[in-house]
Amino acid sequence: MNESASGRPPLPKGWRRFLFRLPIWLFRARLGRLLGQRFLLLEHVGRKSGHLRRVVIEVVARDDPAGPSWTVAAGFGPQSAWYQNLRATPRVTVHVGAGRHDVVARFLSPREGGELMARYAVRHPRVARRLCAFMGFELTDGSPEEFRQVGTAIPFVRFELAGPGSAVCDGPDREP
Repeated sequence: MNESASGRPPLPKGWRRFLFRLPIWLFRARLGRLLGQRFLLLEHVGRKSGHLRRVVIEVVARDDPAGPSWTVAAGFGPQSAWYQNLRATPRVTVHVGAGRHDVVARFLSPREGGELMARYAVRHPRVARRLCAFMGFELTDGSPEEFRQVGTAIPFVRFELAGPGSAVCDGPDREP
């Protein structure tokens, strides 16, 4: 496994950004259930602006032995605005299907990310290969060990249900 010379893909701009943001409108129209459990809408607070922000992210793993959870990958790397915003304010809201959940973001260690990626590649080998290529990683043999190594370089975040009395992001517009 080698990370390509170009590194992470550039953040989407123009029409690509427009396409990436289209699923937000499904959630705003209360049609998030059409995306099933595979995608979630993350509502978070901008670390600089303080405004409510939204992004739709693919769920790479669901549930944890400790309870309901959703794990996502920062495919554009740790420079993604939503990832940096979570670092500043980890208490957020996610919408999955037709449900809304107040959660806390937990940042997985590189070791945990590696194990998660290896398991994901076993369940979704073609998608895992395409995701690695998209994120700038060149695979040589596609072995579990290679996916484990790639996973150590990808920032993963697990959203776990917030406990009673936990504060979540409060913005001027709480509607998805």
